[in-house]
Amino acid sequence: MNKTVLVVAAHADDEALGCGGTIAKHAAEGDQVHVIFVADGVTSRNGTEPADLLQRQHATENARCILGISSVTFLNLPDNRLDGLPLLDVVQPLEALIGKLAPDIVYTHHYGDLNVDHRIVHQAAMTACRPMPGSTIREIFAFEVMSSTEWASPGLAPFLPNFFVDISAQLESKMQALEAYMLEMRTSPHSRSLEHMRCLAEHRGFCVGSAAAEAFMVMRVLR
Repeated sequence: MNKTVLVVAAHADDEALGCGGTIAKHAAEGDQVHVIFVADGVTSRNGTEPADLLQRQHATENARCILGISSVTFLNLPDNRLDGLPLLDVVQPLEALIGKLAPDIVYTHHYGDLNVDHRIVHQAAMTACRPMPGSTIREIFAFEVMSSTEWASPGLAPFLPNFFVDISAQLESKMQALEAYMLEMRTSPHSRSLEHMRCLAEHRGFCVGSAAAEAFMVMRVLR
């Protein structure tokens, strides 16, 4: 039976970085994948112009087509300032969308990330997905995003993967989606470079005996 999958991401490109191969795998298996981007991703930068936001959205559309995402929603909350909002202002729009989409599986950020938006989005997503009677959600997973998860301060919750998805057949789709976001990527040896993202997928795969994989932490599974 096909499933409805929801990715709750802070910024456009986090979906490709954190679970792009898994998204492509769900889509290939006939699942519907929806993505919510909470923050606009660009307005915290000096000299940002309206064209920058349009360019980011254009890249998102290219990545959507590559990965097979069914729908994308932008909440357009302030970039890198989610900690300045009442949590309820982030939770409520997520709750409304979750109610409409009725997902079976949710992917979102790891709580211990360095990026403050990632941490707020994790907290808001977990709040919006709390296990109320009648909820459709059966599985929640947290993904890693390079240049945030691995840069977390000592003492924050470490990313300790305990769930892996074999993306050997989807690795090239993930890489193509990352190329669509080339303006957000960095040159090697930066951890958010194309070279490292391929190495990471191979490393995660080698850890579990496959050619490539994406790693997650299980937040909740109901069977």
